[in-house]
Amino acid sequence: MACFLSFTGDITQKGYEKKRSKLLGAYLPQPPGVEPSLPQERRTPVTPSSSSRYHRRRSSGSRDERYRSDVHTEAVQAALAKHKERKMAVPMPSKRRSLVVQTSMDAYTPPDTSSGSEDEGSGQGDSQGTPSSSQGSLNMEHWISRAIHGSTTSSTNSSSSTQSGGSGAANALADVMTQTHIENHSAPPDITTYTTEHSIQVERPQGSTPRAVPKYGNAELMETGDGVPVSSRVSAKIQQLVNTLKRPKRPPLREFFVDDFEELLEVQQPDPNQPRPEGAQMLAIRGEQLGVVTNWPPSLEAALQRWGTISPKAPCLTTMDTNGKPLYILTYGKLWTRSMKVAYNILHKLGTKQEPMVRPGDRVALVFPNNDPAAFMVAFYGCLLAEVVPVPIEVPLTRKDAGSQQIGFLLGSCGVTVALTSDACHKGLPKSPTGEILQFKGWPRLLWFVTESKHLSKPPRDWFPHIKDANNDTAYIEYKTCKDGSVLGVTVTRIALLTHCQALTQACAYTEAETIVNVLDFKKDVGLWHGILTSVMNMMHVISIPYSLMKVNPLSWIQKVYAYKAKVACVKSRDMHWALVAHRDQRDINLTSLRMLIVADGANPWSISSCDAFLNVFQSKGLRPEVICPCASSPEALTVAIRRPTDDTNQPPGRGVLSMHGLSYGVIRVDSEEKLSVLTVQDVGLVMPGGVMCVVRPEGIPLLCRTDEIGELCVCSIAAGTSYYGLSGMTKNTFEMFPMMSSGAPISEYPFVRTGLLGFVGPGGMVFVVGKMDGLMVVSGRRHNADDIVATALAVEPMKFVYRGRIAVFSINVLHDERIVIIAEQRPDSTEEDSFQWMSRVLQAIDGIHQVGVYCLALVPANTLPKTPLGGIHLSETKQCFLEGSLHPCNVLMCPHTCVTNLPKPRQKQPEIGPASVMVGNLVSGKRIAQASGRDLGQIEDNDQGRKFMFLAEVLQWRAQTTPDHVLFTLLNSRGTIANSLTCLQLHKRAEKIAVMLMERGHLQDGDHVALVYPPGIDLIAAFYGCLYAGCVPITVRPPHPQNIATTLPTVKMIVEVSRSACIMTSQLVVKLLRSREAGAAVDVRTWPPVLDTDDLPKRRPAQIYKPSNPDTLAYLDFSVSTTGMLAGVKMSHAATSALCRSIKLQCELYPSREVAICLDPYCGLGFVLWCLCSVYSGHQSILIPPSELEINPSLWLLAVSQYKVRDTFCSYSVMELCTKGLGSQTESLKTRGLDLSRVRTCVVVAEERPRIALTQSFSKLFKDLNLNPRAVSTSFGCRVNLAICLQGTSGPDPTTVYVDMRALRHDRVRLVERGSPHSLPLMESGKILPGVRIIIANPETKGPLGDSHLGEIWVHSAHNASGYFTIYGDESLQSDHFNSRLSFGDTQTVWARTGYLGFLRRTDLTDANGERHDALYVVGALDEAMELRGMRYHPIDIETSVIRSHKSITECAVFTWTNLLVVVVELDGSEQEALDLVPLVTNVVLEEHYLIVGVVVVVDVGVIPINSRGEKQRMHLRDGFLADQLDPIYVAYNM
Repeated sequence: MACFLSFTGDITQKGYEKKRSKLLGAYLPQPPGVEPSLPQERRTPVTPSSSSRYHRRRSSGSRDERYRSDVHTEAVQAALAKHKERKMAVPMPSKRRSLVVQTSMDAYTPPDTSSGSEDEGSGQGDSQGTPSSSQGSLNMEHWISRAIHGSTTSSTNSSSSTQSGGSGAANALADVMTQTHIENHSAPPDITTYTTEHSIQVERPQGSTPRAVPKYGNAELMETGDGVPVSSRVSAKIQQLVNTLKRPKRPPLREFFVDDFEELLEVQQPDPNQPRPEGAQMLAIRGEQLGVVTNWPPSLEAALQRWGTISPKAPCLTTMDTNGKPLYILTYGKLWTRSMKVAYNILHKLGTKQEPMVRPGDRVALVFPNNDPAAFMVAFYGCLLAEVVPVPIEVPLTRKDAGSQQIGFLLGSCGVTVALTSDACHKGLPKSPTGEILQFKGWPRLLWFVTESKHLSKPPRDWFPHIKDANNDTAYIEYKTCKDGSVLGVTVTRIALLTHCQALTQACAYTEAETIVNVLDFKKDVGLWHGILTSVMNMMHVISIPYSLMKVNPLSWIQKVYAYKAKVACVKSRDMHWALVAHRDQRDINLTSLRMLIVADGANPWSISSCDAFLNVFQSKGLRPEVICPCASSPEALTVAIRRPTDDTNQPPGRGVLSMHGLSYGVIRVDSEEKLSVLTVQDVGLVMPGGVMCVVRPEGIPLLCRTDEIGELCVCSIAAGTSYYGLSGMTKNTFEMFPMMSSGAPISEYPFVRTGLLGFVGPGGMVFVVGKMDGLMVVSGRRHNADDIVATALAVEPMKFVYRGRIAVFSINVLHDERIVIIAEQRPDSTEEDSFQWMSRVLQAIDGIHQVGVYCLALVPANTLPKTPLGGIHLSETKQCFLEGSLHPCNVLMCPHTCVTNLPKPRQKQPEIGPASVMVGNLVSGKRIAQASGRDLGQIEDNDQGRKFMFLAEVLQWRAQTTPDHVLFTLLNSRGTIANSLTCLQLHKRAEKIAVMLMERGHLQDGDHVALVYPPGIDLIAAFYGCLYAGCVPITVRPPHPQNIATTLPTVKMIVEVSRSACIMTSQLVVKLLRSREAGAAVDVRTWPPVLDTDDLPKRRPAQIYKPSNPDTLAYLDFSVSTTGMLAGVKMSHAATSALCRSIKLQCELYPSREVAICLDPYCGLGFVLWCLCSVYSGHQSILIPPSELEINPSLWLLAVSQYKVRDTFCSYSVMELCTKGLGSQTESLKTRGLDLSRVRTCVVVAEERPRIALTQSFSKLFKDLNLNPRAVSTSFGCRVNLAICLQGTSGPDPTTVYVDMRALRHDRVRLVERGSPHSLPLMESGKILPGVRIIIANPETKGPLGDSHLGEIWVHSAHNASGYFTIYGDESLQSDHFNSRLSFGDTQTVWARTGYLGFLRRTDLTDANGERHDALYVVGALDEAMELRGMRYHPIDIETSVIRSHKSITECAVFTWTNLLVVVVELDGSEQEALDLVPLVTNVVLEEHYLIVGVVVVVDVGVIPINSRGEKQRMHLRDGFLADQLDPIYVAYNM
């Protein structure tokens, strides 16, 4: 999808407008006449002019040029030009200033109109030049206004702007962005909930007109579609994102299979027009006969012995220092004697005579640095002579090198105990203070043995190595790193080693005493085969060029070819490229002597451009075209193919221009009219002498490919590896493969070896390679090669943007398909704009050329990706870092909307089914209608004295007469001592005095409302009963927080106003708070009703205590703020209040002799009932613990429970969390203080939400050591319409947990699954249904009853239902059905209250107290919190749980939707550098587990997500803060 990124780092509004206009300037529709000329011809002929262009462009030389291709660059330019027509604005992420990687103010200055100036003579013309400024701003404004508002008209108020290119546009843009409505705010308002400390000023660039620009934190408000006032900044970005996403995706939606239960992911149907192979089945290709020359030695050691004794003075190896001077010449004589010495010492001087450490056949590690080939060569041949197996590896530099652990694993599995190394290397290894060499992570214990001659003893005269003919014993083990980072050892036998040397000698026509220059790593692969092994067989002289010299002088190898008149050179395309960059017509260069230039990575298709360019420049220096010989090799099959050095100049090398589209389907199509996406490949010569090659299908049964099909090259030859050491299963698959013909018969009785190379055999038996199996990424059934994607990304201008061409491409599996990830290091001086401009172009180029979407594009600072020993990027380690979130990118762009095309089909709501069908359907499927009830109140025989009284006030008077000194309430302070207590009589007397005060001082009538604003305590209880005695209606209100009056006082004011309170009763302390200056600043103090201070009470008793005339009159009002931010007050009648107290008394078996500890907020719901009402009704003693005291002393609650030997205790989730977090490490010390929880029978969490099972379980586990019975912990459930529906009592079965399928739940279906099965969600029963409560599950839309297996709304019928909402807004009609709903069919008589919560009932196998089977109620979540996405119902908590699990630094998460986009807000507890790591991980986990694409990821500081007093997240509040731009986020990512 063509996506264009406009971008901002949160600076000021002005900087934002400016960046945006500058960024978009280049992409506006070009005015006619500035149309960039597209390259007319695809492949430029090789001419001196184009070569000089090549130099000018590459003069920076900063890039790893494996992938450089002029042709490709032009293709990429053309692809981008095509994209110019279909363009869309994409919102740029917002970044906190501290995260912006910035080095200069350039980012905020108007762009220079001549963008070609710093392009290093790009030769591409001014294709991205900004159009002239007035033209630009006009176009841009028109275009952006269309992007934002979808309209086609736009004001052109600044088209005549004269500022330099684009700031006029910035102003125009500002107008458009705010719908031409800008107010001049002189100071930002004080935003209460989210304070912003970072308001950054940016210097005003010259030439832009000063204007009043509002600051960050109060950008102007703009009405959106939802009617939500939001800041223009955020909303405009989201609007853009929505507009962008509305555009159709390229892949058409395929058919789905929809099973009744399973939401299946979309199955990719093959494209009917995709190219298919049409050729005949290929035949195996034979290499020429391996002609054995009579004097070839019978083994490599024999060759060494021959040359060491016949011509000991002949030079074998010359090493160079970093100045390019010869450092040392190793002759054949020295190599022979020293290797013998090493062999003798390994066998005889390690261990004891009786117990030698190393015996023939054992493996030893060779650890030599890249600048010491001589020591390596001596050690390697020493091992061959001693018949031990060398395992050459890289020098470990630190204890935790990238990939070093896997090397250690290889050494361990090979049983290596000895490592041979050089003196210098030994000195450089990391050591402990005592001088011991450190144990590397994952490595076995090694004895380090230095092989320098001076450290070795001379072998006795009679000792002589045993030189045999080559046999099937292992000669050496070469390591290879797999795609996943694991390291395997390929074993090469002595006969394979010798045959390989012979085949290379024949293919390369090596002769005795030739000179060969080697730039490659001599420890493995082509460097080892030519520079250490084959050279000795032919007594050749190797000039070894270390990597360190190449870094200093990239021309060194060419100079050495000239100096030594070398016949052969072994290089990589990178070395050719570096030489080109450094070349300045030097004199000391001539390549006439070269008869063969072996290009070791010639199999990489992108090496062809280096070869062409090199030939182009150095042909004048005597380089002949036929000298360049690309070869293909693999660790398993050794040399696969090599181009022979021919003298026949008539035979041009093979070239293929293949269609990328065809390649992605594994089909060879010579390029057709689509000129952009082609891959040009060169042949890598013929099959090796004595070998047979075939091409098989890469996946499934190894069937032979057709002639026009791409497959994996396989080789049958003696000269190949034989196994992966110690891994027989993998060995069988790779080294013992039998290719099949289409008939199913194997083509030969000999096994073939898989090379890991993808390619085909062309005409004349020429082998072509198009990529590696390791780099293969299969996306939606099409194959893409990582190298090709790298090449495209590197061809995007500005090419020098990527630091040294360091770019990694790999795929990750998300939602059952591979997704492409690109990670590049950006140049240290690049600005935010450069980054996003480059990223957006890369996305388009890859889309244009490969027709594949990029899932994630990330930029990291220069030099931060994990490196391989030779400085390349360590791919598997990079992928690992990406997946664990430790890459710390500085820019990230995710495009899940464009790439992920296999989401399940959005759910279509079924047409409504009639009542009769539902009944019949349920009967047929054996399901019962979901209904349940608590014990029947009528049948319970109890000696409940409280039942004699209709009203709580009467119960209190009765207790004051019968048990005056019985203590009802005990309040504890933070030290755990008793702060206050009340007996029945004290409470009664205090209530009387308060009643007098209300009547006399407050002049209140019966029925007036009184707001009680008290901290949790005894005063609150006395004031409540005082109101009842006076006939007033109390409303309990949480007092304002003294440290945070500005945000907490408005809520108090609101409740007082909405409840129509005639007066406020409170304590002296709170009165002071209400009259303070801060309070005056927060609310209008003059409109408070009268305030009565109960610290100063009258001494008299009232003439009479009020008795209500009717039990249905109002007892009190219960106000609470819901999680969605709604303030709702419900009316509790006297009858309901008494019924509720009785129900709780029966369920929990509460009697005067009991003690109950309560650690809850006493302002609403069940918390208030337990704190103020239950003790008076049941007579038990309540030990009251204000939750705020736990912040001072977290162990207060549990110590009180233990000290008072309490059996029943109630708490909230916030209290439980405080204990779990605060006391986690203190259980031992609490034990010694005598804390014992063994007496607790019930510990109930009072909640209005789905039980937080993870928290209750960790609480139970943690305090099990203090004898807490895990079965004691349970939860309750209540809501606005009924404050207590479920509560785990003393009798009855323990709460049960079930696991349900989350996918079925999204369709409102309940399907039980086993614990641990995929997509399972644990749900805990919310306690037992209270006596007298009936529950039914109903469909919230149709109001019909539902069966057991459906998720629906919980409806409740009970004597203690609230009698309605108390509201002054008069929209009773809306909510009336919350309290008196009837089912649409079935039992249509009963009146139910709708809880607004979704849940389901399950009949369990347990039995209730009365012998019936027990029905368990499971609460899933609030209806108004549930999000409808793609036609399915999601509960925020489920997505949040997944997100929190995705990275260790995410402490909290909240999700909400906005215009159908899912917004995920995460709190980051870590350094801000980790912020961008979270974006891909959050996106991945939500896709993988919930099949949803995240639209926006917002990373904020800890504590930004608002939480209410019950510990519930206030998601709507957060949403408003986000849209009003008040969160001060660290980073906001808009996923494409």
